Amino acid sequence: MSASSGSLPPASDGTLDEGAAALLAALENAPDAVFCLGAGAAAPLWANARARGLDAGRNGLPEISGRPVADLVEAAVKSGRPEVLHGTLEPDGPVATATARPMTVAGGPGAIVVVEASATDDVQRAQLSLLPASLPMLPDVGLSGSYHRASDLAVAGGDWYDAVPLGKGRVALVVGDAVGHGVPAAGAMSRLRGAMRSTLLRDPEPAAVLAALDAFAAQMDDIEGTSVFYGVLEAATGRLVYSAAGHPAPLVVQADGVTSFLEVTPRPPLGSLPGAPAPVHEDVLPHGATLVLFSNGAVAGATVPAEALESLGEAARAVLGAPGALDVDAVAGLAGAIAEGVRRPHGWLDDVAVLVAHRRATTQGALRLDLLAVPSALPGVRRRLNAWLTGLGMGEQDRVGIMVAVGEACANAAEHAYRGSEPGPMSVAARVDVDGVLTVTVHDKGTWRPPARDPGDRGRGLLIMRQLVDGVTLEEDHGTTVTLGFRLRRTPDEDLDQLRPSDNADVVVDRDGERPVVRASGAVDVAAAEQLRIRMLEASHGGATPMELDLARVGLFSSAAVRVVLAMARIARDESWRLVVHAPEGGVTRHVLEISGLDGLVELR
Repeated sequence: MSASSGSLPPASDGTLDEGAAALLAALENAPDAVFCLGAGAAAPLWANARARGLDAGRNGLPEISGRPVADLVEAAVKSGRPEVLHGTLEPDGPVATATARPMTVAGGPGAIVVVEASATDDVQRAQLSLLPASLPMLPDVGLSGSYHRASDLAVAGGDWYDAVPLGKGRVALVVGDAVGHGVPAAGAMSRLRGAMRSTLLRDPEPAAVLAALDAFAAQMDDIEGTSVFYGVLEAATGRLVYSAAGHPAPLVVQADGVTSFLEVTPRPPLGSLPGAPAPVHEDVLPHGATLVLFSNGAVAGATVPAEALESLGEAARAVLGAPGALDVDAVAGLAGAIAEGVRRPHGWLDDVAVLVAHRRATTQGALRLDLLAVPSALPGVRRRLNAWLTGLGMGEQDRVGIMVAVGEACANAAEHAYRGSEPGPMSVAARVDVDGVLTVTVHDKGTWRPPARDPGDRGRGLLIMRQLVDGVTLEEDHGTTVTLGFRLRRTPDEDLDQLRPSDNADVVVDRDGERPVVRASGAVDVAAAEQLRIRMLEASHGGATPMELDLARVGLFSSAAVRVVLAMARIARDESWRLVVHAPEGGVTRHVLEISGLDGLVELR
């Protein structure tokens, strides 16, 4: 049949059984373009609605980055294997992947072609969502990461970076370049990054990690050939132990601006020669020096490799030598600025991933405040704490959360510790350990332990603290001590901008009824899930009072959103109330909640 008719091909007897009709109807309405072709035919034997909407070229098939898909069909029929082509359907248009699978069509050779096209923003968001959501903040080392997609979408794909705290002041640093382009390369990058993190749990030493990644890549066709640099940096001493597979050596910029590249023994990319040794090297990063890890895209485009490396060194020197560039609150932007420094006049020729580790010459000391436990002391605590947290380089959102939690602990001490007597002493102490874990203690010599179920401010204060920091403990021994724990982290600014909630997501609190209701609509993705968490805590006063959640108008409910609902359901259970969730039966959101086991923790309506 012709592609233009749009009717479904009948069976040999002119009819379609129910199963075949359902299958063909699904293909007809599939979001990807599907073509059925016979070898040498002048036009497709059949094409679905999405395929008929594409601009047709030779043999009624589109072109991807200027290459006819018809050539892909011929290659697949000739080789007898699936053939894949990546590119764009039009200049600056959607990224597309065409796959031609050989098969028998109408009694002779032919192929099925599937063209998957993703909107540019979708590809960008997919790539960014696979990179680390945040980087650890260590007192001795400032970290900065940045990823920039190639200006030509046809070559954008699988560059990545990561920084993983290992304990005792050590951090794993990695930059890699996955083979291929587009969403498949991003998927390969994601699997490789997951394999790396899994290996770190067993043995984080470079030799063990490279050996494990090499074996993993040898089993995965789309990962074979990936280049990677991996190192372990001891923040306190500057000792760096590292190895690489097919990857350029990182740049070191000394405090005086002198640049050099680490020594790296050439070694084939991952999976290319399984079992090949990965020589391990050792160096020391001095105080004030900066280590710059980069993917191949940072030096792409130069005909002479030495010139590309020199250009990178010049860009890094210019960025790091700028006034205030190494200030604590400015370090987070170093990687992005260096990536911008190697950008060509017409953009990046390939993906660029940059990871920067700056070993600080000086670190900030601990904070100690001794004062009287009275409400009038609280503004001073907030001012001093805010200045100290800013000195650590904390982002505004985390900084405000810490100040609110500490403020609640101080308010409880000021209002309840010495009730019925003269105000007594209160102390606030804050410090950061070598692994970037912030600990704040608020101590008084009175007592204000709340009962198990207290509807007043004391119970709510503890609930609010627990939602804003990673851990809260309350001890009574010659007074009351509240200890707050929080692992410092920093979200790359450019990644945060890309992962803002989409315009189709909306989360609001409706207070018109007997109980507050948080109503969500649209796509509740990772970014919108954070909005959902904040609104649910707001509506429930930190979990102290019942509220309901309405998901009736939600189209996409991500795993991040499931975790948010699970956390709130547990809080509600601990506070002796049950979270009510409105999700229509038969809907995708209801199904997601049920298979996640949430129907046992919440009341589904």
